[in-house]
Amino acid sequence: MDNHQVLVLNQDYQPLNVCHIRRAVLLVYQSKAEMLEDGLGFWHSEKDHFALPSVIRLSCLIKHPPLRPKLNRAEIFSRDKHTCQYCGRKDLELTIDHVNPKHQGGPHVWENVVAACLHCNRHKAGRTPEQAHMKLMCTPGVPQYRYGYSLPRANANIRHEWRPYLGLGDEPKLVV
Repeated sequence: MDNHQVLVLNQDYQPLNVCHIRRAVLLVYQSKAEMLEDGLGFWHSEKDHFALPSVIRLSCLIKHPPLRPKLNRAEIFSRDKHTCQYCGRKDLELTIDHVNPKHQGGPHVWENVVAACLHCNRHKAGRTPEQAHMKLMCTPGVPQYRYGYSLPRANANIRHEWRPYLGLGDEPKLVV
């Protein structure tokens, strides 16, 4: 029972984080949360048995600042869908390219970095896309986080009961 994870939704159904099953059961038992999905079996006590939640929704709204992802290779490749932003190919080894090169005063910020294949990065070299006669497929920017940092990033690691609440499958049954 200790290894099970539970998706925690805010009162407005926005994903907040993942907690351990014991914490989730306690929140539901104390009426601080309601169980939206069960799927982990049952917990049996001496007098009763309880369904174990896989998704819970908090009873009160938790205010939190919007998350800003860390600027690193994995996040840049994820934002750009593992696609070269110059030629559009996905099957090549990717590098990070500064749209406005650092030696020309370009900062290392979300709005100035893109994924690029080795060929396009070498062709662009230390020039801007205009100087190299290359066109970006999309304007780079800060990616919008759909859920908190503690949720699994890879779709394969996300439980099927969670997918509707993370926008990865069918719409959730309960929508405000």
